[in-house]
Amino acid sequence: MSLHGSPRRFTLPVCCAAAFALVVTGCAHEAKDADPVVSVQVTPAHRETISQIVSTEAVVFPLQQAVITPKITSTIKEFLVQRGSHVKKDQLLAVLENADLSAAAEQSKGDFEQAEAGYVTTTNASLPQQIQKAELDAASFKAAFDAQQKVYDSRKQLFQQGALPRRDLDSAEVALSQARAQYEEAQRQLEDLRRVGKEQTLKSATGQLASAKGKYLGAQAQLSYSQIRSPIDGVVTDRPLYPGELATANQPLLTVMNTSTLIAKAHIAQSQAALLKTGDPASIVIPGAEKEVAARVSLISPALDPGSTTLEVWIETNKPPAELRPGMTVRANITAKTAKEAIVIPSTALFHNPDGTAYVLLAGADGIAHVKPVETGVTGTTQVAITSGLNLNDPVITSGGYALPDGTHIKVERPQSAESANADGSHASPPKSAPQDFSSTKPQD
Repeated sequence: MSLHGSPRRFTLPVCCAAAFALVVTGCAHEAKDADPVVSVQVTPAHRETISQIVSTEAVVFPLQQAVITPKITSTIKEFLVQRGSHVKKDQLLAVLENADLSAAAEQSKGDFEQAEAGYVTTTNASLPQQIQKAELDAASFKAAFDAQQKVYDSRKQLFQQGALPRRDLDSAEVALSQARAQYEEAQRQLEDLRRVGKEQTLKSATGQLASAKGKYLGAQAQLSYSQIRSPIDGVVTDRPLYPGELATANQPLLTVMNTSTLIAKAHIAQSQAALLKTGDPASIVIPGAEKEVAARVSLISPALDPGSTTLEVWIETNKPPAELRPGMTVRANITAKTAKEAIVIPSTALFHNPDGTAYVLLAGADGIAHVKPVETGVTGTTQVAITSGLNLNDPVITSGGYALPDGTHIKVERPQSAESANADGSHASPPKSAPQDFSSTKPQD
């Protein structure tokens, strides 16, 4: 009986093992043949006003700044302002020692007044007297010449009648020649005095007056250099010296800045600068500040910086807050383009082919991902405008779509909401995956 029972004990385990192997092999073939399912997140395309922002770091400068340096070297007598003082244009800020300059100015003033009096005397008294004397001399010689002419004529007539010897006629002729020469010389002196003498005398007097005036004005200028005045409206931002110290010529004594308007200067790549124009709205972000400062583009450099091949752009803000100060490094956001009511999607939903063309992945109602070529418009910080290829509410894959082939089976997951966070800041377990119904928003063919 034992010989017939042994075969029955080995038959049942062998059959079970064979059946299990057949089941495992069949499951493996089914798993191998089944398509993989990829979990993704989806956002519908929607309409929104989108702006393209050019963001860059910038350094703040005042619109006007004056580093005041004295033109003379002298001891500082007194300062009339402190650092932080608000000043007006031409306001007196400091005074240097100027006793020697004051004395030189007074001396020059006296010389000038003396030259001015001499000019008046020359033009109104001396020159007319000289001309008058020359006129009298000319008239006197004219009378003597006329008298001698009469004597000569009388003697000549007597000589012709034989009543006068030749010697007396010759004597009268010599006397007439001398009288004529004296008269002509006096007449020439009078004419020269009237023509050249007057001109040269006035020129000499005028030159002396101008020289004295120039010295006086120079002394006054030197004296004025000891009074340091502000060339602009603004606030004193630097005052490195103190009264009693030596102020050296052409070395900074005070710095005044006009902070009513500030300029954030940024260096932007030429590809981005090509999108900008003067007047574009902008904002300045101050580190640690909650609010942005409204600004605008006031200048775009017409030439590239040869060192960095960038363009310098000025972002100007009027009446800046106290937190914005010259010298700060800030972030400038410039609105380059704006598209109103455009169809937009998140930037994470946009992909590019090797040839540069753009596409998105649509979550079909059949649970399959569909590649859709699109054309883009304005690109924002986190979103991008689609100009063609998408319809409103088309479901685009925003997460899990990178390198996903067309026709892949997908499972749409709902993104975790903010309400799932615990009160202590930790996040609750993510919700179970649940497919969304996009049957009413089929992808565009």
